[in-house]
Amino acid sequence: MISEYLLYAVVILFSITLHEVAHAYVAYLRGDDTAKMSGRITLNPISHIELFGSIILPVMLLLMKAPIFAWAKPVPIDYRKLKNPKLDILLVSLAGPASNLSLAFFSGLVICLVGAFPNFTASFSVSIEHCFSMMIKVNARLLIINMIPIPPLDGSKIMAYFLPVELRTKYLNLNPYIGFIILNLVLLSGMTNGIINLIINFFVMIFTS
Repeated sequence: MISEYLLYAVVILFSITLHEVAHAYVAYLRGDDTAKMSGRITLNPISHIELFGSIILPVMLLLMKAPIFAWAKPVPIDYRKLKNPKLDILLVSLAGPASNLSLAFFSGLVICLVGAFPNFTASFSVSIEHCFSMMIKVNARLLIINMIPIPPLDGSKIMAYFLPVELRTKYLNLNPYIGFIILNLVLLSGMTNGIINLIINFFVMIFTS
């Protein structure tokens, strides 16, 4: 059981780290070096860990058998430095979920490759499949939840791209703590468990077929 929790922790930490690196790197490509200068374009998880979102919340959700979700320290973005702020905010926001989708796809590919080589010992194959199956599930969950249009989740910035200027500004300036409180209440209530698990199972089926 301890080893299972440890594996969960490693998978979640790696996934949210890559998620934030993707945000930071795309922002850098689009002209904003704020995250780069802050040392956020690195796979060192220490640079991205946020005490509550990266450690306390995932442990609470795991112990309560609620859907696992976590986040890292938000990447600092200076919108004034972006080449095309409206478009670039959309691209930067999409980069995080895209990294989770890519990890899920890569993990499914590994599972398929392992299955194609029966000469692996049974125990080794099972271990690899279990690890990368968890990677798919965790990243599918991160992708789904991050796409919810509640500020400050990525989904809110993606939706803001399609809103009129005045409404977009008001929407993005909503208190992020209120958004996190709403999100945590929804997750802990279990209201969305069925829908989220259904989508996750769909991801697993697609990426491992």
